[in-house]
Formats: sequence, structure tokens, C-alpha cells
Amino acid sequence: MRHFLSLLDFSTDELLALVARARELKSLRGTAAHPRPLSGQSVAVIFEKPSTRTRVSFEVAIHELGGQPLILSKNDTQLSRGEPAEDTARVLGRYVHQIVARTYAHETLEKLARFSGRPVTNALSDRSHPCQILADLMTVQERFGPLEGLKLAWVGDGNNMAYSFIEAAMRLPFDLALACPEGYRPDEALLDRAKREGARVTLTTVPAEAAKGARVVMTDVFASMGQESEAARRREAFRGFTVDQALLGEADPRAIVLHCLPAHRGEEISAEVLEGPQSAVFDQAENRLHTQKAVLELLQREA
Repeated sequence: MRHFLSLLDFSTDELLALVARARELKSLRGTAAHPRPLSGQSVAVIFEKPSTRTRVSFEVAIHELGGQPLILSKNDTQLSRGEPAEDTARVLGRYVHQIVARTYAHETLEKLARFSGRPVTNALSDRSHPCQILADLMTVQERFGPLEGLKLAWVGDGNNMAYSFIEAAMRLPFDLALACPEGYRPDEALLDRAKREGARVTLTTVPAEAAKGARVVMTDVFASMGQESEAARRREAFRGFTVDQALLGEADPRAIVLHCLPAHRGEEISAEVLEGPQSAVFDQAENRLHTQKAVLELLQREA
């Protein structure tokens, strides 16, 4: 049984094949040749956290693949009343063909995968966000072709996005430079593992260092969902980490900017950059649809 809980669940060749398939599915959208491998199947999509892009992209993806999406918000299941994830998993596994979940604790996803007997996709957890990174990599490939030799810069929190980009660098041939303030570094165990496995990952506290010569500059909100009480403290800690025109000037002149949205203009990214000619943010958002189709199709085939 295959699951997509982490980018490390797939090999280099498999990840590249997923992105290639996503680009093919994008080209087939709206045509009679678009496949419907989920015809007659149902997919439960669980949301412990609210969402715009994740919900709409998965719901449309499942529909266009021929399946029926069952959208379950936080209050739609007994998980909200303390039912063990193991029990929810066992029940859902009797009803549906796949499970997608956007959760707080990564452990919830692991339990859904262990006990449901169905393929499970990580739509976001406190540890990682692999579907978003696949869409980001697809966007980079659309702009620049092969990933080999490209420098990608992450500026901001060492959060689940940074975690997943480090995992991507462990599988794919690009250079990753992270700039994070002291106290907001990425997971140290993962960084150590990445270095042992030869991933080209560097870490600094200076955003201009990370952005220097980068072909892709990426960021995310300074305070994610569940961290609202830390917002003021984080704004102070991340002073100087805004992706603005001055920082973008350190990057390659052909660089693009990525942000997984929603964005706080004037905090982690300036409005000028987000709305500017180097922004690929809305192409990136669209590509969630296509990469998730590729994931759902693969998991259905290998179930």
C-alpha cells in the first residue's frame, strides 16, 4: 500500500515522473483524452485546518479524475470530539477508496495510513507539505526546465514548508539555501540527515546570502495557523526577512518568486514583488490541481 505522507516516500525517479505526469494532465485538462481513473470511487478529504487552495484543488482534482470527493471539515467527524484517529481510519477504510487529510499533528496522518487500509495523502501537517512542494517544483520546471544546477532560496521560518524543501533536496539535484532567524531554524535532525546523504543544503541567518544568485526565491507567512498568539513576537524576530525588491535584487535577474499563499503583503513579501513580473505565485497555486491529480492517480493504480 503506497501513501504520500512525505516526499521521501518516493524515489528521485518517481518524483520526477509525478511532475512530468502533472504537466501532461495539465495539457489534457478539458479534453476527451483526460483520464478518469477514479470513476466509481470516493475519496474522503479531511480538514482539521481551514483552506482555500487545498480544498478547492483536491475537490476539483477528484471530480475531474472521475471520483466523488467527500469533504469533511473539522466538525464533520468524531475526530473533533476526541475519537481516536485509529477508529476513524478503520471506519473510513470500509467506505472510501482513498483518504486525503490536512491536519495539525503529522501523527494523525500516520495513524490514518496505518489503520485505514487505504492510500493516504498528506494535504498538510505540522511537519510537512509535500503536495505544495510538488506544485512548486512543477512551476520551476515550467519556467526553467531541468532542476539540475538551479539554486532555490527559502527565506523565512524553518517550518513545514522548509522541512519539505529539505526533503526535496535529498531527492532532486538542486541547491537549497535557507535563511532563517535564530530560534526558527529547520528541524536539526533532518538537516543532519540531508548533509549525510549529500544534499546540497546550506543554512544562514542572512537573507541576502541565501538569495544571492538564486533562480527561485520562496517564502511563507511568519506565523502559520495555530501560531496567531506568536504573531507580534514573530514579526519582530523576522524583521529584515521580507522578500522585497531589494532582496530580489540579490537573486539571478531571471529569478521567480514563489509563495504558497495566503500572503500578508508587507510582512513576509512586499506587494510590489507579489504583484510584480517575477511573481509565479498564481501559476504555483494552479499547479496544486495538476500535481495532486498525478498523486491520486498513482496511489489508485498502486493500491
